Amino acid sequence: MDLSPETVKFLIGMGMHVLAAVAILIAGWIIAGTAARMVRKRAERSPTLDVTLAIILAKITRVVVLTVTLIAVLNQFGVQTTSLIALLGAAGLAIGLALQGTLSNVAAGIMLLVLRPFRVGDAIEFSGTLGIVDEIGLFVTKMHRPDNIAMMVPNSQIWGTAIMNYGANATRRIDMVFGISYSDDMEKATSIIEKLIEADARCLKDPAPLVAVAELADSSVNIYARPWVNSEDFFNTKLDLTRKVKERFDAEGISIPFPQQDVHMHQVQAKAA
Repeated sequence: MDLSPETVKFLIGMGMHVLAAVAILIAGWIIAGTAARMVRKRAERSPTLDVTLAIILAKITRVVVLTVTLIAVLNQFGVQTTSLIALLGAAGLAIGLALQGTLSNVAAGIMLLVLRPFRVGDAIEFSGTLGIVDEIGLFVTKMHRPDNIAMMVPNSQIWGTAIMNYGANATRRIDMVFGISYSDDMEKATSIIEKLIEADARCLKDPAPLVAVAELADSSVNIYARPWVNSEDFFNTKLDLTRKVKERFDAEGISIPFPQQDVHMHQVQAKAA
C-alpha cells in the first residue's frame, strides 16, 4: 500500500513524538526515584527532622517530579497543558476546602515533626490530658495514658495548645508540702525532712534542695520541700520521700493535723417580757 508523502511525514513525526515521550517518561521515572532517595537521605541526616518527615518529603519530591514528567509527555502530543494545570489547581482548591480539618492536622503534624516539641517516649500534657507518646504521624499522634489506655489525638488539637513536656529536661524539681501542728517543733520537723532528702542518693546536691517553713495555714504550719532529681527518678522519689516523712513524723511524735475549725458558742439570755 502506497502512502502519500504527507502521511509518511505525519507517521514519522508521530513516531518521533512517541519515542520522545517514552524517553521523557523513562528519564522522569528514574529522576523521580533518584531525587526521592537523595531527599530522604539528606533529611534523615538532619538532626532537626524526624524520620517520618523524611519519608513524607521523599514522597512529595517523587510526586512533583512525576507530575512535571507527565506534563512534558503531554506536551509531546500537542496537549494544551495550561488548561490542564488550571483544572488541577481548581480541583486542588476544591479538595482543600472540603478537607480543611484534615489539612490542618497535616500542617500541625508537619510542625510537630519539624520543631519536635516532644519525641516518642516523652510524657506530655496538653489541654489537661496527660499521655506518653508512642508515634507521631502526619494526621494523628498515638499515645497511651499512664493507665495504659490508648489514645489517638488529632495533631491540630495538640499543636494549637500549650504543651508541657515532662521529659524534655534532664532534671526536675519535686514540690512537696508537709503540714504539722502548731504545737509541734518546726525546727525538728524541718531537720527530719532535710536529713531524709540528704540520705536519698537520687536527690541532687546541685541545685541545692529547699526546705523551709512557708505558710501558716488554717489548721497547720506548712513546710515546703523542694529537692531536685533526674527526670526519670521524679515519681518514685516523690512517693518514697512522702512515705518516709510520714513514718519519721509518726516515730518522732510530730502530727499531721486534719483540717479543723474552732466554733465558739455564746449564750444570750432572753429579756424578760
